[in-house]
Amino acid sequence: MKDDPNILVSIIICSYNREKFIVEAMESLINQDFDQDSFEVLIVDNNSVDQTYAVCRQYIEAHPTFHIYYFNEPNQGSSFARNTGALKARGKVLIFMDDDAQALPGFLKESWSFHLQNPEIAGYGGKIIPRFIPEAPAWMSYYVSSLVGNFDYGTEVKKFSSNKYPLESNMAILRQAFGELGGFNQALPGVKGRLRIGGEGKDLFFRLSARYGDIYYVPGMQVYHIVEVDKLTPDYLYRVASGIGRGERLRIGNSYLAYVSKWFEYLFKLGASILIGLFYVTRGEYIKSRPVIQFRIDVIKGFIGW
Repeated sequence: MKDDPNILVSIIICSYNREKFIVEAMESLINQDFDQDSFEVLIVDNNSVDQTYAVCRQYIEAHPTFHIYYFNEPNQGSSFARNTGALKARGKVLIFMDDDAQALPGFLKESWSFHLQNPEIAGYGGKIIPRFIPEAPAWMSYYVSSLVGNFDYGTEVKKFSSNKYPLESNMAILRQAFGELGGFNQALPGVKGRLRIGGEGKDLFFRLSARYGDIYYVPGMQVYHIVEVDKLTPDYLYRVASGIGRGERLRIGNSYLAYVSKWFEYLFKLGASILIGLFYVTRGEYIKSRPVIQFRIDVIKGFIGW
């Protein structure tokens, strides 16, 4: 792909077996109130075995005036796929969005406007709103909703605190900064088949913050994240939660101090989850109690390698 100075924003979507939703993701982007020659969409297929390729090719051919491109990344893992998309991208700003996400109106305009007003800021991200299909399960609560991508840091533009960062389904970074950092850490591949080793976004933004300064939250930059409720089995939730702990263990490496600090953090959060669970019990909402506690137990299991 030849460089094009007119391309301002590159939206990179890593996809794996999402033929049901990938069209809605692309559709939500081409319907943005944003000059179609100023952005591109890069679909990076990470070895899908469904009809993702056919669906994407058909959609691209039906919309020839838009800059939509399809690539395949044979190395399994979302970090590999996102890095491939970034290498192909031409925009000044890279936006990473999931294949089961849908950009809300104003998504691109808000993102680009923030960059124009704050060109020195290397990274930012926005709100993620779960869209449950068919509806949120009775056991769902705020305290476990992060497992399905829920992310709301308020209604005002503001700096992320030192322990907060954008999530992978709605994050933006300057292409130059991304390249200088070497992209996502491929030792934290994200989803790799049934195995999850998470924390790739956290790792990227912590490195970004250490080198380039503050990361910002842009509330007008919003996406829906589709959640198929019938897939929220105990096994699935365990894989997501344990993947958080597994990724943290890899991310901190051989630092004894970081290891001990993480144990204190996890034990504190486990204690807090027990109190929250008891709170739900006192309100008669027993069904919400166990998932809150199990979430924290599963993170610890992943951290210690269970």
